[in-house]
Amino acid sequence: MDPNFTPILMIVGAIVAFFVLLYLLPVNLWFTAQLSGVRVNLLNLLLMRLRKVSPALVTNAMITSTKAGLNITSNEIETHFLAGGNVNNVIKALISADKANIPLDFKLATAIDLAGRDVFDAVQLSVNPRVINTPPVAAVAKDGIQLIAKARVTVRANINQLVGGAGEETILARVGEGIVTTIGSAKDHKEVLENPDKISKTVLSKGLDSGTAFEILSIDIADIDIGENVGAKLQGDQAEADLKVANARAEERRAMAVASEQEMRAKAQEARAKVIEAEAQVPMAMAEAFRNGNLGIMDYYKMQNIQADTEMRGSIAKPGNAERGGRKNE
Repeated sequence: MDPNFTPILMIVGAIVAFFVLLYLLPVNLWFTAQLSGVRVNLLNLLLMRLRKVSPALVTNAMITSTKAGLNITSNEIETHFLAGGNVNNVIKALISADKANIPLDFKLATAIDLAGRDVFDAVQLSVNPRVINTPPVAAVAKDGIQLIAKARVTVRANINQLVGGAGEETILARVGEGIVTTIGSAKDHKEVLENPDKISKTVLSKGLDSGTAFEILSIDIADIDIGENVGAKLQGDQAEADLKVANARAEERRAMAVASEQEMRAKAQEARAKVIEAEAQVPMAMAEAFRNGNLGIMDYYKMQNIQADTEMRGSIAKPGNAERGGRKNE
């Protein structure tokens, strides 16, 4: 190797080593922290590099929190960063809570952040309440008239219940349940239309925000519309169902009557067949009686006269024959 290049290589190596040292030892961050009144160890910044923690993030977070009057250590910030939390969001939330006199410490803020909730948005919601519009809730009063109500629920965040507390869906479900209960217990729909604040008072008295991440400040009924007459519709459906049942029972009785009539006709036909059979055996019986001497010719004539007399009486007794006979006599 040419001896003339040795000094050049040494200079290049020194420059590279200098920049590597500047990268590993962020002197500018350390100097900025010192000017801001934050005591940060330069060796600790080097160890952050080795632990794959951003020294700039930790240092800037400490500077911001210190200027805001918060007492947060670099170890707490580094631990939250390694846990996958949003350090800047937590610092902003702590500063906002401190300015708004909302009790919030670093431990609770990091727990809320790691739980997946936006802790800064929660603090803002505690300062500026949010209005939640419920979807149309349909309920039926005791007189059968359907009412469709819409409500505006004013809520603010409950910081202590953000971890494990229910969300907006639970609030909306509970408010809808309260509206249905209040309208359903009213004597008629006019009572609800005259006093819509009765719904708000009844719903608020139930403590619907229990176990949720919000505190309900007020419930205002925005609109109430009259729906269909559910009671009349149900009565009509019931009458139609009763009519179908009555028709089915009548059809059943008619079918039974037809079956009974057919059975009686069959029995009558059977009886007539037996009479015809018995009448067919009369001449044979008379012939047998003549042969055996049990019936004489005079007895036969007497029987014929009696039969003719009976037929004449029967024909006279018929209404049509009696009327015709009377006309002939005239």
